[in-house]
Amino acid sequence: MNLFRFVARLAAPLAAAATLAVSPAVAEEAKEQYFPLLTYRVGAYASSGIPGWGGIIDYFRYVNEVEGGINGVKLFWDECETEWSVEKGVECYERVKGGKNGSPVPIFLPHGDPISKALTEKSVADKLPLITTGYGRTEAIDGRVFPYSFTVMFSFWSEASSVVNYIAEQVGGKDKLKGLKIATVYHDSPYGKETQAPLELLAKTYGFENIQIPVPHPGNDQSAQWARIRQIKPDWVFLRGWGVMTPVAIKTAAKTGFPVDHIIGGIWSGSEEDVRPAGVVGKGYLAVTPFPAGQDFEILKKIRAEIVDKGKSDLKDLKSFGSVYYNFGVIEAIISVEAIRTAQKKFGVRPINGEEGQWGLEHLVLDETRLKEIGAEGLVQPLKLSAKDHEGGGSGKVLQWDGQKWNVVSKGWVASDRDLLLPLIYERAAAYAKEKGITPRSDGATN
Repeated sequence: MNLFRFVARLAAPLAAAATLAVSPAVAEEAKEQYFPLLTYRVGAYASSGIPGWGGIIDYFRYVNEVEGGINGVKLFWDECETEWSVEKGVECYERVKGGKNGSPVPIFLPHGDPISKALTEKSVADKLPLITTGYGRTEAIDGRVFPYSFTVMFSFWSEASSVVNYIAEQVGGKDKLKGLKIATVYHDSPYGKETQAPLELLAKTYGFENIQIPVPHPGNDQSAQWARIRQIKPDWVFLRGWGVMTPVAIKTAAKTGFPVDHIIGGIWSGSEEDVRPAGVVGKGYLAVTPFPAGQDFEILKKIRAEIVDKGKSDLKDLKSFGSVYYNFGVIEAIISVEAIRTAQKKFGVRPINGEEGQWGLEHLVLDETRLKEIGAEGLVQPLKLSAKDHEGGGSGKVLQWDGQKWNVVSKGWVASDRDLLLPLIYERAAAYAKEKGITPRSDGATN
């Protein structure tokens, strides 16, 4: 391991030089687009990672084999195992950022909240955009300060706001939120604490009581937390877990008598892997997600026919096809491919480098027409990114577990209160810029 680290550190300056040396002329010579993948197929979180890579790789294979690539430029990839470790994630980034076989890296997927934060400043220096769909630094929505970080589609702040808005729908409107008790049971980590600021603002705006209850990692014993919930009797519980914490929470809630159909899990507490271990007591549990489960989407039907049924799927367990995490992978792959396609319109049909990929992301538009062409209606929310807005969506769907599968129970996409949240997000981004000595770009920045 020490030798590996020495080699990785020795290679880092050379890789950085290679990245900076990649020019459009060199990219023109390459025939395929390199797309490295950071994976965690082993370790504590492998059960969530494996179906995610399945979705990404299956969509990439579909693009290559059915569509002939992105305007004829085929994708190729390799994997670097991180075990969801920050140190290994950074080592993998340094190893692959220089590209491969003459092709630069257009976009980088950190696949881990701590890893993404460790790479925030590196990505700017290397001009390599990071996509952090459903995780990452919320202030990175402001691309004027964070030009190479893209919290595409659904930030943690949007997650919190969508949950509150769904509760408002259930009780008869936002005016009925006043006086309600909403308890957040959260993973006691920077990830888990990410929704505290927006919930404080939302509670002040709508008049509900905001109760915060931490759970130490990994969350194997939550008897004290749910005993407190039994005592304070909240109307709703917002569960922001990860890994084993979620099924333990569901089972402990059932033991204490709290109704699971009044528990709404966050993005990473809303997969099949989260509810199946809870058994029968998980029936009725809710979760908000930008990655709706199910196979009844046109693009999923095409992937099944052209990839899965022909034995070409990356999945070993086909039960994961159409799961929340598999669909997460498909969605992330669609966003990446469409950003590259957008960049090709400006820079030419060839492999795209990181700086060009950043431009493609900032000019990405996935409207209803394009989503229908892809076959992703209902699977991907409409998106429009810009230098000022690296999220572009801000909506989620609420799912409910029926004991066997997830069903959408919200009325379409539940939008967050972005008009309320964005001023505070921009304020925090400005504070970060001041701390780091960053001069923000203009709203219409194109570089």
